[in-house]
Amino acid sequence: LIFLPILMGAEMYWTSENFDPISLPNITSRNNQVSDSSSLILTTSGDAEISANNNVAAQLSCTDTLVTEYKLTFDNVGGTTGIGTGEDGGSEWQLYSVFLTTGTEGNVTHVPDDNDVEVTLYVRASNNPDEVSDSDTYNATQTLTVTWVGP
Repeated sequence: LIFLPILMGAEMYWTSENFDPISLPNITSRNNQVSDSSSLILTTSGDAEISANNNVAAQLSCTDTLVTEYKLTFDNVGGTTGIGTGEDGGSEWQLYSVFLTTGTEGNVTHVPDDNDVEVTLYVRASNNPDEVSDSDTYNATQTLTVTWVGP
């Protein structure tokens, strides 16, 4: 008998370089919150961790700043890879400055024979308490980084 070891390569990549831009509707009143999302497929052959950039570039700003919150969900495309810790398969709404910094909300658990997970990034904006921000175009850039955790 001859035994040949089979070496499996680690594979992890996004199906596109960037999420599609997220365009929020206008905030129409002092207490109004607006949100929208964009999705991208992450292909992975092992467990992964998604982290976020939490600097001021991730906060919606222009002449003023807005309360900027993010949420990440996983829609286990094709099976159960991506089931996260939150009841919706990901994180809860978090301020931009602490998004994906605590716990395991960015963890992607791989299931054999299911290498794809749809990752949806949500953003929510509102006025700061007791303030009304100027009308203008507010921009933010959120950078997500995926790191290999293991088989």
